[in-house]
Amino acid sequence: MADNGENSARCTLPPPNELILKWADERPNDVYLKQIINRQFVEFTFADVAGQALRLVSALQSLGVQRGDKVALISKNCAEWFICDLAMMLGDFVSVPIFPTAGSDTIDFCLTHSDSKALIAGKLDDVSATEKVLSQYPALISISLPYASAPSCQHQYRDLIAQFEPSTLRPEHHDDKLMSLVYTSGTSGEPKGAMLTYGAYSWSVQQLIDCIEIQADDRLFSYLPLAHITERVYIFGSSITGGLETAFPEALDTFIDDVKMQRPTLFISVPRLWTLFQQRIQDKLPQKRLSLLLKIPLVSGLIKKKLADGLGLDKARVLGCGSAPVSPALLDWYYSVGLNITEAWGMTESFAYSTLNYPFRADKIGSVGRAGPGVELKIAEDDEILVRSKGVFSGYYKNSEASAESFNPEGWLHTGDIGAIDSDGYLTIQGRKKDTFKTAKGKFVAPVPIEKRLVEYLRVEMLCLIGLGLPAPILLIVPHQFPNFDRERYERSAKRVVERLNSELESHEQIKGVLMIKSPWSIENGILTPTLKIKRHLLEKQYHDQGASWPKGQLVVWE
Repeated sequence: MADNGENSARCTLPPPNELILKWADERPNDVYLKQIINRQFVEFTFADVAGQALRLVSALQSLGVQRGDKVALISKNCAEWFICDLAMMLGDFVSVPIFPTAGSDTIDFCLTHSDSKALIAGKLDDVSATEKVLSQYPALISISLPYASAPSCQHQYRDLIAQFEPSTLRPEHHDDKLMSLVYTSGTSGEPKGAMLTYGAYSWSVQQLIDCIEIQADDRLFSYLPLAHITERVYIFGSSITGGLETAFPEALDTFIDDVKMQRPTLFISVPRLWTLFQQRIQDKLPQKRLSLLLKIPLVSGLIKKKLADGLGLDKARVLGCGSAPVSPALLDWYYSVGLNITEAWGMTESFAYSTLNYPFRADKIGSVGRAGPGVELKIAEDDEILVRSKGVFSGYYKNSEASAESFNPEGWLHTGDIGAIDSDGYLTIQGRKKDTFKTAKGKFVAPVPIEKRLVEYLRVEMLCLIGLGLPAPILLIVPHQFPNFDRERYERSAKRVVERLNSELESHEQIKGVLMIKSPWSIENGILTPTLKIKRHLLEKQYHDQGASWPKGQLVVWE
């Protein structure tokens, strides 16, 4: 378990709390954070950020929060999220980020399991879950960030920090000291609190920025949930280590316009959003016409520039994708329009830093890249991917059994993913060990490779292959409702694709039926995790009976 004392050497690399004070001293008037409010940038200099963070430390201490106490934070991305995270480190508190889309049960679990003494709540699409939990714990200290969409709390952030002088506390952290508890998104059960230390965090960030050669004039855009380790390392970590200007969106409705205002040079996203961007383009410019235009030498360059401009990514030198499986066909499509997307792979337990396809290689699309500097990879006898580096977590909070199961005796981290490494060292992931299901015939099926192939040929919002205990696999599809959606034509297309794929699959892998889903899967209805991964086990349960009694001779059924 991570030590929270002051009994060992200082951090090998400067932690974020030291870096913000360094930038505030060296570049006090340079703009660090830019929050879009009412379509305008509200700017925070390095001195502003350090000053607010140190005042928040004083405020929390006055409210009774002591060194080593846990402080939870629930909010969509905003400038104050960075400030609060820095305050936790400056005040020697342990941060507990919670996904802004979490339901009341998850919020309750994270707060009680972590023993949090306070909750800071900010921009939320729906405050009901947070307010419900706060009403159950009147003794919990609560603070609202300065946004109209923040829940009602005991204290207001601006009023609170205005009352206090900046803290003079300067804690010295060490590599093994607990920095944060990050709760995994729980695709197959209750979230687990991964213990993240200062040393492993700073090491992972430094390796990453060395790998992608962060430049002094890079600009970042922070919108993926900061409760997720990818954003916390790749964006927050890069910004504070490199001293880089970072902007935050105003709202989901204005997202593309917000990106255009910042024109980031480093931009990461998840497969779901890259797919939505692609579909948005294809709805306006059908693929046949786009393919034709890209073949005309002079026109091709103009089209590529226009598409990048339209997404606000014309200045991006590094584009990234991670956190869930992505179809190689999608990355190939972006490559064809001049946008090279680096696929990366990692997990909360490895600080989201394990492999990257960087520098980008088009011939390695389909892999998740090779081990980042300082990372070792190997494939176990059962095809599980094992990782070893200085950037791994130190176990699960209050769960010694799961912590012990995470590592083998040589210190290799069990990732739970299965995969293969090619002769160039590039890793391909075949799916989660837990996702592989056994049909009623007693045969195992790995769904992810089949799903990836289907996405290449079908325009879908989402899909999921299920089959645990069923006579044969069943494919669930949430259709993409493009303009002039023709149900019969879509069904014919789906039949054609599935029949073609079935002819190439082993008999036990062949898809028996396709169920067209009526309502999209979402975080709100519990089918997607906060990082937009599909909870396969819930769909297995929900549609088991329908799959078991599939109508004979009928391939496609509409829900």
